[in-house]
Amino acid sequence: MAGSQDMFDAIVMADERFHGEGYQEGYEEGSSLGVIEGRQYGTLHGAKIGSEIGCYQGFAIAWKCLLHSCATEKDRKMKVLESLIGMIQKFPYDDPTYDKLHEDLDKIRGKFKQLCSLLNVQPDFKISAEGSGLSF
Repeated sequence: MAGSQDMFDAIVMADERFHGEGYQEGYEEGSSLGVIEGRQYGTLHGAKIGSEIGCYQGFAIAWKCLLHSCATEKDRKMKVLESLIGMIQKFPYDDPTYDKLHEDLDKIRGKFKQLCSLLNVQPDFKISAEGSGLSF
């Protein structure tokens, strides 16, 4: 009688045991896939931010060279330009845990828009599969 009782318990408990094993396997696989997906998303998002900041920096340096050779109305433009370059240089490229990363990025975008307004240019920053860049 005890043998049949153990067999009955094994049959009844099989569902619970398989459920637990399935849950554990699913959890481990999901964790592994989550890390991979998170790394891919982080790499892509980081590359977009880096590309955007790089375009702003190239734009600012080019205009600094242009304004340096020109003597008209450069005081306000140069101040904004120097401010933008300073903000870009202080941007924490290598610290993804920086808590004000998006706030600083928004400030850089705002300063860039201010500079474009002063320079009377209307750039259109685009990120696409082919690459990223500014167009005018």
